[in-house]
Formats: sequence, structure tokens, C-alpha cells
Amino acid sequence: MKLIYNVHDKPKAGQILVFAFQQLLAIMAATIAVPGVVNQVTGSHMTASAAMFGAGIGTIVYLLFTKFKSPVFLGSSFAFLGSMFSAFAGAIAMGDENLGYFGLIIGAAFAGLVYVILSVVVKIAGVGWINKIMPAVVIGPTVAIIGLSLAGNAVGDAVKGGVTDAAANPVANPYICFICALVTLIVVVSCSTYGKKMGKLIPFIIGILAGYALASYFTIIGIVTETPALQIVNFAPLTDLFANGVTVTSFVSLPEFTFIKAIQGLKTVNPAYIATIAVGFIPVAFVVFAEHIADHKNLSSIIEKDLLMDPGLSRTLLGDGVGSFAGALFGGCPNTTYGESIGCVAITGNASIVTILSAAILAIIVSFLSPVMAFLSSIPPCVMGGVCITLYGFIAVSGLKMIQKSDLNDNANLFTVSVILICGVGGLSFTFGEVTITTVASALILGIITNLILKKGRKKEDNDSVNVENKEDK
Repeated sequence: MKLIYNVHDKPKAGQILVFAFQQLLAIMAATIAVPGVVNQVTGSHMTASAAMFGAGIGTIVYLLFTKFKSPVFLGSSFAFLGSMFSAFAGAIAMGDENLGYFGLIIGAAFAGLVYVILSVVVKIAGVGWINKIMPAVVIGPTVAIIGLSLAGNAVGDAVKGGVTDAAANPVANPYICFICALVTLIVVVSCSTYGKKMGKLIPFIIGILAGYALASYFTIIGIVTETPALQIVNFAPLTDLFANGVTVTSFVSLPEFTFIKAIQGLKTVNPAYIATIAVGFIPVAFVVFAEHIADHKNLSSIIEKDLLMDPGLSRTLLGDGVGSFAGALFGGCPNTTYGESIGCVAITGNASIVTILSAAILAIIVSFLSPVMAFLSSIPPCVMGGVCITLYGFIAVSGLKMIQKSDLNDNANLFTVSVILICGVGGLSFTFGEVTITTVASALILGIITNLILKKGRKKEDNDSVNVENKEDK
């Protein structure tokens, strides 16, 4: 798809805010989901507003390190969920939840240190070795797996409403929810394909508003007729704002920053806990490193510029690592480059770095605005599911496009791609204590091994053939 706005293009002032909000919507669901999952599992009290603030800060740090050349937003990383669970588990066992927040920050610092070390290695050794062990036949299907591995989340959300019963189960009829997801999906793809001017550039905003309006219509009917099956939108985040009257906090509130709670947990820190955090976070950083390369290879193919060369892998790693630490310092969640953001860039044709920077600033601002955070929180899963079907699908197809020029009649290439796709789609992953080698990382590692073995075997076979020919000539 041809870009409408390239990296250094600047949209009109009035358009920038709209484009930035669209980027925010693309990454919002996953970014605020991470603290929600951690709270549910550990009983902690992380907040969505702090996570949004952290994502905005992390993205700005990343853009600074990459010299404003890499148009991608950073959001809360799912890869570190197990590590975050262990941070709170150890803290709660010691009787101090605040220690868990300190653990999140120290863990992000350990992960960031891994990125700094890898950055130094890349700076010294260059990126040639990356291209050798991760050619198109390895990185292409891996990018596809990033999208395909998220397919279950998108489809699961597409049949789920936002109103739940006492057991936290959605009460809305799945078929009614899917109608809202389908309307969202159709509006997004129609605007992206047939839209004119702004309609083509903001398909996600239009699609989400259409889906939200339909879901609200069903919900109001459900409330009036006392039919839970029609109640899709949870208006509680909005109504709770004014439950105790109109106050300043009804409009503006300070996010609960992680470092404030972490300071209170310093009194119970001990070496054993620090060691536990190191073991939980450091290995995962190496896993995320693989996904980092896949994301930047994918983004490079979209903007038709090799980001591993300019601004360079060493800079993108530093930006990701330091940005992740900055995000955790404020929001508790280590950050990573988001496939949803890359998908948004690809679908809308808007790779403007100004849009990404504006989205980061907007994320920081809205984290203080109670009504905006409440509205974002009220968007039902089915509506976001309709959007994510397009985003994750586009990521998958982008990866497959990378292998178009590869010779799949060559068994070495064919089997490499096959191994990655089957292991990825099959959900292969490994867990060692608190460390999980994700599906994407597992598929990538096996793909690299397969490719190296087959390429080495073929090289040996070619050399043997040359030697036989030389002997025959003699």
C-alpha cells in the first residue's frame, strides 16, 4: 500500500489530533489490558491511566533515541506478564504489596540493561549477522505469526460484551456482540478501501464510533426492557464519574504513578527479592529482542526503508529498552513496540512521525482526563475485536508478503517457513519457572535453527559436488 504520509511528512494541524487519537485507539485496548490482567491475577491496584501515561513517556523516549525516524508507538508488553506476576507474588509473600511496584521498576531496569548490552554488541558487530540468521524466509513467517498468534484474542473479543455478572462473565448474547463487531469491521475496511480524503485516513475512529453507537443502542434497549442479553456497553466508568456529584476529579485526576508506591516498598527490599526479579525479567528481555527485530523488519517493509540500518538496530534497541524502563517507572508496565501501531500505519498509509509523537503526547494528556479515560474504558470488547481483526490480519499478511520473492521451490526455504508457521499457529511455547518462551519466540528460534541446518547442509552438498566435478575433470 502506498503511503499517504511518509515518515517526515507533516499532516495539517487540524488533522494531526485526529490521526493521533486514532493511533491511541489502536493501541489502547492492549495497553490498558496488561494492568487489568495483573490486578485480576495478583490482587494489585495498577491503573489504566498510569499505563497510558507510561506508554506515552516510553514512546517519546523511543522516538528521541531513534532520531524520530521510526514511526511506531510503544505500549504495555504482554511478554512480561509472568514476570510481573512473580514480582507481586514475592512482595505479597513478604506482606508488602508496595514492594511489588518496586519490583516492576527494577525488573524493567534489568530488561533495559539487556537491551543496552545487545545494543553495544550490535554497534560493534553490525547487523550483518542479523540478516544472515534471519533472512526473509525466517522473519517473514515470524511476522505473520505475530498477527496469527493474536487471532484468538480478536475473535474472542468479537463475541464479548463489556457488562458482566457477579462472576465476571459477560451477560450479552454473543451473537448480538458479533453483530457490533461485524459492523465495526465492515465500516473500517470500507473506509480504508473506498474512503475519500479523511475517511480513508481515519477508518478506525469511524469504525469504532459506528460499533459503539450500535452497541449503545442495543444496551439502552436492554436496560429499558430489563434484557441482560442486549446489554453490551458498560456505562459504569462514565456514570461513576458523577456518582458523588460534580467535583474536580470528575474531570481531572492524577494517575497513580508506580514510582510513588515503589518508594513506600523500599523498606522491605532484600537481596533475595532482587535476585528473584532478575531471574524473572532478564530472560524475557531476550525473548522480546526477537520480537523487536520482527516488528522493525515489518515496519521497514511498510515504509520501504531499513530501520535496522537507519537509525540502526543499536538505536532502536536503546530506545525500546530505555523507553520500557521509563514506561514502567510511571505506569508499572514494561513497554514494547506495538504490532497494532504498525498495523495502523500500514492500513491508513500514515507513517508520519509527527502523528506518533502527537499520539504519545495525547496519551499523557488523556491519562489525566477522567471523562476521556472513562469513555475509552467503556468501549466494549466486541467493538475493539472488530478493529483488531483487521489490525492483526494485516500484520499476518505483511509477514507473508515478505516471503513473496523467496524461492519456495527450494526445500530449505520451504521447510523453514513450514516449521515457523506450524509451530506458531500451533501455539508452541515453553515455560521454565517464571520464564515463558512465547509462541513467537519459540517459532522464530526453531525457524533459525532449521534454516541454518538446511543452508549448511546444502552448502556442504554443493562443495561435495564441486569436488566431484573437479576430480572428474582431472
